[in-house]
Amino acid sequence: MNLVWLVLLLILCIRGYTEEVLNPEVVNIGAIFTFSTINGKVAKIVMKAAEQDVNSDPSILGGRKLAITLHDSNYSGFLSIIGALQFMESDTVAIIGPQSAVMAHVLSHLANELHVPLLSFTALDPTLSPLQFPYFIQTAPNDLFQMTAIADMVSYFEWREVIAVYSDDDQSRNGITTLGDKLAERQCKISYKAALPPDPKATRDQVFNELVKVRMMESRVIVLHTLSKTGLLVFDVAKYLGMMESGYVWIASTWLSTILDSTPLSSKTANSIQGVLTLRPHTPDSKKKREFSSRWNHLSNGTIGLNPYGLYAYDTVWMITYALKTFFDQGGTISFSNITSGTALVAGELNLGALSIFDGGQQLLKNILQINRTGLTGPLRFGPDRSPVHPAYEVINVVGTGFRQLGYWSDYSGLSVASPETLYAKPPNRSRSNQQLYDVLWPGEITKKPRGWVFPNNGRHLRIGVPNRVSYRDFVSKGKDTDDLHGYCIDVFTAAIALLPYAVPYKFVLFGDGLENPNYNQLVYKVASNDFDAAVGDIAIVTNRTKAVDFTQPYIESGLVVVAPVKKLNSSAWAFLKPFSPLMWGITASFFLIVGAVVWILEHRMNDDFRGPPKKQIVTMLWFSFSTLFFSHRENTVSSLGRMVLIIWLFVVLIINSSYTASLTSILTVQQLSSSIKGIETLITSNDRIGFQVGSFAENYLSDELDIPKSRLIPLGSPEEYATALENGTVAAVVDERPYIEVFLASHCKFSIVGAQFTRSGWGFAFPRDSSLTVDLSTAILTLSENGDLQRIHDKWLKNKVCSDNSQLGSDQLQFQSFWGLFLICGIACFLALLVYFCMMVRQFSKQFSEASPSSHGSSRSARLQTFLSFVDNKAEVSKAKSKRKRGDMSLDSNGREDKSRNGSTRSKQTDLPSEI
Repeated sequence: MNLVWLVLLLILCIRGYTEEVLNPEVVNIGAIFTFSTINGKVAKIVMKAAEQDVNSDPSILGGRKLAITLHDSNYSGFLSIIGALQFMESDTVAIIGPQSAVMAHVLSHLANELHVPLLSFTALDPTLSPLQFPYFIQTAPNDLFQMTAIADMVSYFEWREVIAVYSDDDQSRNGITTLGDKLAERQCKISYKAALPPDPKATRDQVFNELVKVRMMESRVIVLHTLSKTGLLVFDVAKYLGMMESGYVWIASTWLSTILDSTPLSSKTANSIQGVLTLRPHTPDSKKKREFSSRWNHLSNGTIGLNPYGLYAYDTVWMITYALKTFFDQGGTISFSNITSGTALVAGELNLGALSIFDGGQQLLKNILQINRTGLTGPLRFGPDRSPVHPAYEVINVVGTGFRQLGYWSDYSGLSVASPETLYAKPPNRSRSNQQLYDVLWPGEITKKPRGWVFPNNGRHLRIGVPNRVSYRDFVSKGKDTDDLHGYCIDVFTAAIALLPYAVPYKFVLFGDGLENPNYNQLVYKVASNDFDAAVGDIAIVTNRTKAVDFTQPYIESGLVVVAPVKKLNSSAWAFLKPFSPLMWGITASFFLIVGAVVWILEHRMNDDFRGPPKKQIVTMLWFSFSTLFFSHRENTVSSLGRMVLIIWLFVVLIINSSYTASLTSILTVQQLSSSIKGIETLITSNDRIGFQVGSFAENYLSDELDIPKSRLIPLGSPEEYATALENGTVAAVVDERPYIEVFLASHCKFSIVGAQFTRSGWGFAFPRDSSLTVDLSTAILTLSENGDLQRIHDKWLKNKVCSDNSQLGSDQLQFQSFWGLFLICGIACFLALLVYFCMMVRQFSKQFSEASPSSHGSSRSARLQTFLSFVDNKAEVSKAKSKRKRGDMSLDSNGREDKSRNGSTRSKQTDLPSEI
């Protein structure tokens, strides 16, 4: 018996020892931070408070204790690695940290091998992919969302370029790369990147040198993405350089809001950050958050303020706790395997045997990602991309020694003045009209939104390319004895530049050899390749050019027209027939006859003017119809239908008469010109040669768009060459832009524009893509147009003389297409009147002859048709009288037959009497 009890005791001891090994009383968690930083100080206090809160309730971990071991990396990557290895040797189930993304990239490889979850609320590099680092979890919104918020702010304030100042480490550098991508989605861009040494290694001289470069740039919107020490140094140097004055815009990432929440500002620091915009992670208000905030002064002894990342640190501890609770409830045990038995690593001289793989690491990671709780920061839940749900930020404006909140940004609805929690119940709305923030107090204590850019103060003049024209020098030309440029285009540009609210140093550079007009496409491509900073001149805005550069608002309308020789048309004896085309004459005459016939039909039964012998009726119908041309018809219309048709016809006659008179007057009073070429359609279908101006886009348009062979296109260099080529038949016509042709025709009256303008465009000034000068100069051109200066410049250069001959190209005849609507209305009126009249006749005929004799009912169809036509032809009163007589005769016949019937009956009775007697 004693032996049995001894064996049982031994079994219980072994079992208890085994359970103690597999389920230790203490669960180890590590934390790696630089505790001299703001977030390190706050995290240290918060994580110890969370540890105490977890351990205060033994039921959470089933009687086990949570032990958080803190390791100070002191800005050193080497110390971070040493701390992580020490944790791996001490059976640690999870690590909170590291603080920097640089070390997160390194330690994540170690976590992958040892299956130890790595959770960080400060290493928020968006490139830390869960596919590459499955055991690394970011418990706060990463910089992808922060950079999206900044891009939305830039777009909201309608800026197009920003300058990025950042620390050259993984998190800041990758964050700025993400910002560039998000800006590009909104048609914005980063124009310059100023990289500083990683925090806190940047010196004042290094910051000074970079900011001097930034100050010489065009953009005045600066995004500062770094950490606290470098960030405050940047603002101090910027204040010294005068870069915190009006006109500048500074947007700082969340590091600045962390300083505002956790440390008091000195007067010097406060003065250096006035008007700055920054973001702060948004955590919704809750009872838990208020209770923890009330405990903070006791926990920190008033040494530092609580910031949102402290709340994320507290929730991170509880995330691990909840995951461990689920892990133990699932029957999991904390056990480790030797690293050399499960991997292909060779220990060599390293003590890798001390490292071990957490056997339950995969299950613990799964539990963390599936957590669904509520913490100090709101919902503790991860989305499909393993980022916290509902990422949001508060937009803050630094004012005085504090700040004011301008609104919110959320990944759900963008910028708004309403809290994100109130928007989650509504459909998402990212439309521009729905984006809203309160007014900002900008650097320099101004409330007007800064333009966001200035002309760069780098001492360099803009190189503006100007075409060195040989012909049409009224538009652009160089002085004979000087290098000064003048002309219509030059005057428009200088007048627009004078309206800008800032000085623009520039110099004109001629483009071309001066022997022939330059190629304007090449000039535009010089701007696109940055050989020129802009191009000014008679540059047409066409599709292929807009793909390479940006154009200002057009300052003159343009478009391609056709010019051809014309000859005078002498008046002839048959000039009165020219206003109408033959088809128009024929249809008009037909309608005179049709309307006359319709009115005759409608009036014939009741109007004596339209009755009589057939010959008289035909003459009356013709006379009536053609006399309406002069409104001199004598016959009255008595029927309602006839009057309706006549009124509509008289209106048509009035329009036709007026149009004919106007056209004939023009033909007889204005000298007419004619040309065998009627427009661009004639040139396309013919094989005639076509002239174009050297350097113009007309050549490419004719060959590429209209498929005219280049063998038919003849280059011409001047107005004199135009005239010579047209006179001697070298070309049948010239195709050029309207402004040039108007100047050409002012002194060459033998030619004229034929057909309509077949393209629509304008002239503008060309600038590189996304140049801010484009918008400002466009505004200036509109101002010139509104105040009349643009027209005065035009009159100065282009309205100096007019061709003396008062002639015009032969007008086209009036076609039926211009009047078919009138004829259609008149035709419909006639048809409806006849239809109504026919129905009325059929009804009256049926009513009056409904009691016809039986023999009439059996008559043939032709006999009935004759009767109907006779009825229609008779006058209305006669038809009625005949009908009455016919009904009377029929009544008498009926009475006679009845009398005979009675007489026969009487006689039969009389013959029957004797037999009865």
